[in-house]
Amino acid sequence: MFLPHTDSERSEMLRTIGVSSIDELFQDVPEKVRYPTLNLPPALTEMEVAAQLQQMALANETTQDLACFLGAGAYNHYIPAAVDHILRRNEFYTAYTPYQPEVSQGTLQAIFEYQSLMCALTGMEVSNASHYDGATATAEAGIMAYHNFRGKRTRFVLSPGVHPQYRQVFRTYMSGYENLEILGDETEDDPMNYLERLEGLINSNTALVVVQYPDFFGQIHDFAPLAEMVHQAGGLFAVVVNPIALGLLKPPGEFGADIVVGDGQPLGIPLSFGGPYLGIFTTRKEYVRRIAGRLVGETVDVQGRRGYVLTLTAREQHIRREKATSNICTNQGLMALAATVYLALVGKEGLRQVAELCYHKAHYAADRIAQIRGYRVLNQRPFFHEFVVKCPKPVAEINEYLLDYGILGGYDLGQDYPALKDHMLIAVTEMNSREEIETLAEYLEEFAHD
Repeated sequence: MFLPHTDSERSEMLRTIGVSSIDELFQDVPEKVRYPTLNLPPALTEMEVAAQLQQMALANETTQDLACFLGAGAYNHYIPAAVDHILRRNEFYTAYTPYQPEVSQGTLQAIFEYQSLMCALTGMEVSNASHYDGATATAEAGIMAYHNFRGKRTRFVLSPGVHPQYRQVFRTYMSGYENLEILGDETEDDPMNYLERLEGLINSNTALVVVQYPDFFGQIHDFAPLAEMVHQAGGLFAVVVNPIALGLLKPPGEFGADIVVGDGQPLGIPLSFGGPYLGIFTTRKEYVRRIAGRLVGETVDVQGRRGYVLTLTAREQHIRREKATSNICTNQGLMALAATVYLALVGKEGLRQVAELCYHKAHYAADRIAQIRGYRVLNQRPFFHEFVVKCPKPVAEINEYLLDYGILGGYDLGQDYPALKDHMLIAVTEMNSREEIETLAEYLEEFAHD
């Protein structure tokens, strides 16, 4: 049995904090709850525990075992082996947030390179050192807009095409502010067609309008006219992006975005049963003092050597609490490094190739499924690598059937959009072969006609 402290060490610690015994240390805890009886199973040896955990792990099925057509914010992409190899180097893997930044030159340089790549990808001027995930980055856009207008503008417009979980987190973050109006994403009969509704909600009290590009349904909209309307009203325009799509599509910085956020998971980060992921946050230079988190900059020392510093840290641990724009306590440094390595490896042309594969394979799958009696593809406008299919039976039943044949089916949109009951959101990436798509279509047809 492993005991972390000896009797003499425990006595020394108790003496240092001014108590004579463990019982005295816990005297403020009611006696009846101090030492509860725990219903624990008999102890196991290390060998037995390892065998039991291995058996439990075998119950998991991953994208290595299944053909995956599930996306909805987390995607199965190919990750070059070099990404994981570099991440696991000791100087990166064991590094923590640079609280003493100048001694963490390797970490700071990696963050600086990440920021540079995010600006190039989104067409924006400034990137922070990252957030926890796409949802928190989206919520921080709301907080930034609130502080930009010093709370004088109180209307926040969310598109129903923004990821449902992002919108939930946005509302949670903003719940601490009084008299805010968050609207635009209410349940509608036709949640896939929303541009005119959003335009009708923009007024002189609008602080921020948030859209997604491509949207949650995979649709690619031209948001330039909407951005112009927002700016004419004096508000800010935020765009949630899929970073892989930006290898093919016009960056938001070129059609009027003031803030661009998103989840960097598709950039070399595995699905990992839901995390950790990476929150991208970029904006224009004029808003840099409202940005949440850290910003790393490049400089030179007294000897003229290049170095990296924390140029801006608008958070409560570095400045007076009342002036902090966020209480974000860390950046996803290791995940940001993964995205940096991935983008450096694939390059501009490689990223475009991945995006084109996703686009063309998704359209092939949509065309194939549209031919099956009982199924209908709803996407009428251009879409990227996700599309909506109206199904003849409940999505949960279809997915259970598909799983028996080694296929992870699409997302059940009825969970978040009542008007889309029995509608499936299918995701196709470069990892899905033509054979997998044909097999999916075969079993969808078979299930519909059972």
